[in-house]
Amino acid sequence: MNNAPRRPLYAVLMSLILPGFGQLYNGEVNKAIWLFLAFSLLSIPGVVLIALYLPSAWMMPMLVLGLILTLSVWVYGLWDAWRGARARSTYVRAPWQVSSVYVLVFILCDILAVPLLTGYVRAHQVEAFTVPSASMMPTIEPHDFIFADKRYNCPGCHTAVQRGDIAVFVYPNNRTRYYIKRIIGLPGDRVQIKGQAVTVNGQPLTVRTQTEQQMTRVTEAEGQRHWQVEWQDASPATDIDTTVPPGQVYVLGDNRSAATDSRTFGTVPLRDVVGKARQIWFSWGEGGVRWSRLGQVLD
Repeated sequence: MNNAPRRPLYAVLMSLILPGFGQLYNGEVNKAIWLFLAFSLLSIPGVVLIALYLPSAWMMPMLVLGLILTLSVWVYGLWDAWRGARARSTYVRAPWQVSSVYVLVFILCDILAVPLLTGYVRAHQVEAFTVPSASMMPTIEPHDFIFADKRYNCPGCHTAVQRGDIAVFVYPNNRTRYYIKRIIGLPGDRVQIKGQAVTVNGQPLTVRTQTEQQMTRVTEAEGQRHWQVEWQDASPATDIDTTVPPGQVYVLGDNRSAATDSRTFGTVPLRDVVGKARQIWFSWGEGGVRWSRLGQVLD
């Protein structure tokens, strides 16, 4: 049998491409499988568990811990692959250790399995979005990074659309873009806007008004839920009286004077509501990281 020593550089480079790949090159199939599974489960389902199922106060510490564990698995895989290759200066290559098998494993794991798992999580569990505009201030600021719950408004889901929800939806005028706004009116609701007063089915949403310099901050409520919206005093008044059609919702931005919402593009089909904003996982402003916003629950 021919001696085929394992090359440490090859083992490390393969582990960089895919955790566990270097161990496969070294002939350690069992270790390769466990490293790949550990990396995949920590980096994808781990985020789902943290974003959707753990208490909100745990989110940031657990995200940091998850990132540390994921990187630790990867770094361990690099070190172990290098160490294992060095220990195999005399090595008889197994019949299956040929380039075609390595390519097949790479395709199955890195091009099929990981993207399919990631795609499923993003489509059905949780997806991260970046909010670029100020249309949802003061609730959401520009460059807030949020998690959206994708178990929302879908067949078989237990989370139905409700007034006051902050929803992510397909922008009606450009279906390649997503918008984020607050749902104010459900199908059949009568929505009336007169100046800065919003009424739904004859019930005013406003519970408190506070004037601050050239801005009016209004606290609105639906049942036990409260949120704040902003109106610029210099903005022109808009009077609206409309009934939400069946299968549609009426959405407004919390920054009422600066938002493009149902007052401009009309109601949004329920089928286009794809997620509910849940929590801020990162935030970046002119002064750097906005630490106080990290982990903030959106309501």
